[in-house]
Amino acid sequence: MASLFKAFTMKYPLLLILAFLIGLGACNETGTKAMTDQTTNYPIAEKKDSILTTHGDRRVDPYFWMRLTDEQKLSEAPDAQTQQVVDYLNAENEYTAGKLKNTANLQEELYDEMVARVKQDDESVPYFKNDYWYYVRYETGKEYPIYCRKKASLDNPEQVILDVNEMAADRAYYHATGLAVSQDNKLLAFNEDTLSRRIYTVRFKNLETGELLEDQLPNSDGSLAWANDNRTIFYTTKNEVSLLSEKIVRHQLGTSSTTDEVVYEEKDPSFYIGVYKSKSTEYIIIWNSSTLVSDYHILNANDPQGQFQQFSARDQAHEYSIDHFQDKFYVLTNWEAQNFRLMETPVSATSKPNWKEVVPHRPDVLIDNIEVFEDFLVLAERSNALTNLRVIDQRSGDTHYIEFDEPAYDLNLSTNPEFKTPKLRFSYSSLTTPRTIYDYQMKERSRELKKRDEVKGHDPSLYKTERLFAVGRDGTKIPISLVYREDMVKEGPSPMLLYAYGSYGSSTDPSFSMMNLSLIDRGFTYAIAHIRGGQEMGRQWYEDGKMFKKKNTFYDFIDCAKFLTDEGYTQQDRLYALGGSAGGLLMGAVANLAPDAFHGIVAAVPFVDVVSTMLDESI
Repeated sequence: MASLFKAFTMKYPLLLILAFLIGLGACNETGTKAMTDQTTNYPIAEKKDSILTTHGDRRVDPYFWMRLTDEQKLSEAPDAQTQQVVDYLNAENEYTAGKLKNTANLQEELYDEMVARVKQDDESVPYFKNDYWYYVRYETGKEYPIYCRKKASLDNPEQVILDVNEMAADRAYYHATGLAVSQDNKLLAFNEDTLSRRIYTVRFKNLETGELLEDQLPNSDGSLAWANDNRTIFYTTKNEVSLLSEKIVRHQLGTSSTTDEVVYEEKDPSFYIGVYKSKSTEYIIIWNSSTLVSDYHILNANDPQGQFQQFSARDQAHEYSIDHFQDKFYVLTNWEAQNFRLMETPVSATSKPNWKEVVPHRPDVLIDNIEVFEDFLVLAERSNALTNLRVIDQRSGDTHYIEFDEPAYDLNLSTNPEFKTPKLRFSYSSLTTPRTIYDYQMKERSRELKKRDEVKGHDPSLYKTERLFAVGRDGTKIPISLVYREDMVKEGPSPMLLYAYGSYGSSTDPSFSMMNLSLIDRGFTYAIAHIRGGQEMGRQWYEDGKMFKKKNTFYDFIDCAKFLTDEGYTQQDRLYALGGSAGGLLMGAVANLAPDAFHGIVAAVPFVDVVSTMLDESI
């Protein structure tokens, strides 16, 4: 675990970010001077104008020349262009190292205290599926997970179904994912990647003998599903150039992968695809998804040689998901329902004209997810920038919500593979509370704490979470979640790190971060601006932060910063902004729109060439 943690911090420069913020954040004369006395001779990328024309629109990209093909990246003998790009990147790294040289000791200190919080010999909460209890555990000094199970009772002997440490031995890189056990519990299928390119090979293991089978299925994207005959498996393969998943393939154990049959091929490169087995174990389901469109094909899992049937005709703009239950499918759909509604349809007539409404659309509540049980339905709903769990009795129709005390939190449905159970498992965390797993008795309305992640040295009672609302320039109320240590708050504004993402409808929930403790424990307030572009306030929140309304994302962040300084939570020379990827694009916009609003801005892997990237068919 420790080596895995260090590998993560090396890939994502968290230590550097924290060292930078702590070095500046105290805002004392010594700290500020130490950070500004470094050389200012920073590298500047050469501009070489590339003229790009699409749909008759002409634009100039001065940095398009820095794009490298996969062949260039992997070549052992770099060409002139590759060498120029590499030289520039090395110059950037050298400049960063020089700027942060005086924080070397602090970086080691931060790393040591982060590792000290990690419990290395850990174990997940077991879940029950098809007569077995499954769980994952870690051992001190070992980097990879050990997947285990026990038959019928947790008092029975443990069976290790896959020790990833053994599989990874003597390899520079190894990743195992997508573990799936056959219906008769005798075979394990899993995906392995030995190159760190997310191009997987499907492997098989006999769980009775412990032997690996000869079958190996190359070029998988990681998704797979067993048919109920225990010898047929469906898996997804990728386009070898674009690496986009595009085919669903049927394989029978004991045959060559070269004879595998393609049962579905996606022709539209704007769609991602995959395959899975329904919770009921009665259907193999192919899913297809683009930005605005969902599409499904289904096959009875007892008829693996049959033909997949399209669930409903593919629409121009229609997002939905399906869950099989007895003689019907539940359908969570945005058809005439911006925030989604729940419908049902018979298994014999699944096209849209046959759908009937179960839970209607509400303009102020987004239905994010559902979990189906024999006697209950559970809906994960978003309203007022929080997730709520709504429990519905399938027989009586009685409804109730599970209540929580903290003003801001992160709530998710967890592993619930069994239909015939009155228990719902969910995970909960907040900016102060580590991830916690609960089992909830839906009939008695009581909960049992199964596990809370152990964070050594962390006392939640020392921290305080607040939920605030800033008023944007157009009158919109923008939620802000923040956390700080009450015993570290001094008179006057505190140094603050303000984070946001605000893209793709991805909501940023106020979840617990073990690594942020190193910042908060030094007197920082950590804040999240739930700006438009996510779905924290419903689907309209996303619609109002994209396309021609994208500037709302940028303005919301700036307005949140102004609110926090006006209300005395921080001040400009103690306020720092952070965003990564699409959030890095946000940082680029903020740096230009409001350069005086922040004392520092961190753009992590910023996605700032969106138009050129999205129009480049080679990637």
